[in-house]
Amino acid sequence: MNYDVIIIGSGPAGLTAAIYASRDNLKTLVVGGAKWGGQLMLTTQVENYPGFPEGLLGPDLMERMKKQAERFGTEVRLEDVTRVDFGKHPFTVWGNQETQGYQGGAVIVAAGADTVWLGLPNEQRLIGRGVSSCAPCDAFFFKDKKVVVVGGGDTAMEEAQTLAKFASEVTIVHRRDSFRASKIMQDRALSLPNVKVYWNSAVIDVLGENHVTGVKLRRTVGEVGEVRELAIDGVFVAIGHSPNTKIFEGQLELDEKGYVKKFQGNQGDRGDQGKSGFQTMTSVAGVFVAGDVHDYHFRQAITAAGFGCMAAMETSRWLTEKS
Repeated sequence: MNYDVIIIGSGPAGLTAAIYASRDNLKTLVVGGAKWGGQLMLTTQVENYPGFPEGLLGPDLMERMKKQAERFGTEVRLEDVTRVDFGKHPFTVWGNQETQGYQGGAVIVAAGADTVWLGLPNEQRLIGRGVSSCAPCDAFFFKDKKVVVVGGGDTAMEEAQTLAKFASEVTIVHRRDSFRASKIMQDRALSLPNVKVYWNSAVIDVLGENHVTGVKLRRTVGEVGEVRELAIDGVFVAIGHSPNTKIFEGQLELDEKGYVKKFQGNQGDRGDQGKSGFQTMTSVAGVFVAGDVHDYHFRQAITAAGFGCMAAMETSRWLTEKS
């Protein structure tokens, strides 16, 4: 099956790219994954996406994006990509429901990144009910409440700072006696009067039936194994993200964290992408990237959508210049 552009991923980046590509009269396929929609499918109320003053549920926002893309002719297949071949043109993408593979003149990689969770007994059950991985998304819901941030890197310090603007008390729980975060980020977080730290402690479970009511903590040094409960209203997991790039190993250049690298400007040895100044081109000419699969700083629905728009517009231009 031949397409002008194949989009791998169906979160805000992938579906926005699909809307722009299909409206530009490109034959567009989205291979969206069996679990489609990205991180917003795990989000309850979304109040920071423009155009929805009352807010809406994450899955509802993604369903609207999907229907909008389909309205303009995008074909959406909810199957997982099993392998790709970017070594020759046209590119080939295999899903687990299509043995022959899909061929495209260009590809947009918008596979996203998954939160690294703690793997606790009640953690997944309470996502969106007090368990979160995004303070900029959810901090507003914890005004004058007590929350825990789990982690010790820069992300955890950023989460704590954001939450401190709303929560009455922010407790950073870290399993060691020192943070991995940069000194400046530590200083910023720990200088806030409503931020404190539980050192040498690990969260071993989340408490609550319909919403978070507390956490269980276990000492990692000293009285090792000692368990206590802490009454709180929310848990923010900030131990990292894992980009969905396993299938692109050996096909695209990835950075040391496994995120897709972009190549823009002065890359003449990589074909025509550097000469044309594309901003979302990968190491392979004709393969573009959008969203959390390359962006590990912002990780917001609106920024992912913006990258999807950019990637689709550049894909269209590249296809026009190539023809």
